[in-house]
Amino acid sequence: MEEILRHFPHLTDTQKVQFGKLQAVYEDWNAKINVISRKDIDELYTRHVLHSLAIAKVQSFAPGASVMDVGTGGGFPGIPLAILFPETDFYLIDVIGKKIKVVQAVADELGLKNVKAEQIRAENVKGQFDFIVSRAVTNMPDFVSWVKTKIAKAQKHDLANGILYLKGGDLSEELKDYQKIQLFDIPNFFDGEFFETKKVVYLPVKFKG
Repeated sequence: MEEILRHFPHLTDTQKVQFGKLQAVYEDWNAKINVISRKDIDELYTRHVLHSLAIAKVQSFAPGASVMDVGTGGGFPGIPLAILFPETDFYLIDVIGKKIKVVQAVADELGLKNVKAEQIRAENVKGQFDFIVSRAVTNMPDFVSWVKTKIAKAQKHDLANGILYLKGGDLSEELKDYQKIQLFDIPNFFDGEFFETKKVVYLPVKFKG
């Protein structure tokens, strides 16, 4: 929690309370429905919360914007981003129902009115979004094929609408066909061995009407 406050010093009292509750809420739910490994639950704020918030260092989401988190798992990166941007709408999806149950319960316990969670495949989602976020659910070509028709036309941000993807390791082969892709090294934002090879991958995606 100290790390969150160090990197995001302008949190409201409500946000501080919500971030502060995450450890206890996830430990409680993880005991019932295992969505986070035991090793990771002990490092929740570094490996899940702060990692998710690296996206916010690349792009702040505007009030009234809409963001879809594909393959959200236990709610990452969507839940931490929803706390940080309470006036942005977040749609968190996963194909595994028990994970969505946990995500919705966490959102309810934190009082996040800007989160909707649903068990659904990305390809079957209706509607469009300013940004699609995710955390390494698959390779980029497959991911793009799932979401390329889900990008809104109207622009509200500094970056053009598209994908913000958390991924680690050597991505040169996987991303070689994308000329407009940008990589942001997370160690430029946060300290620690966990982040050494991790990046935020940004890919603008044109609206397809």
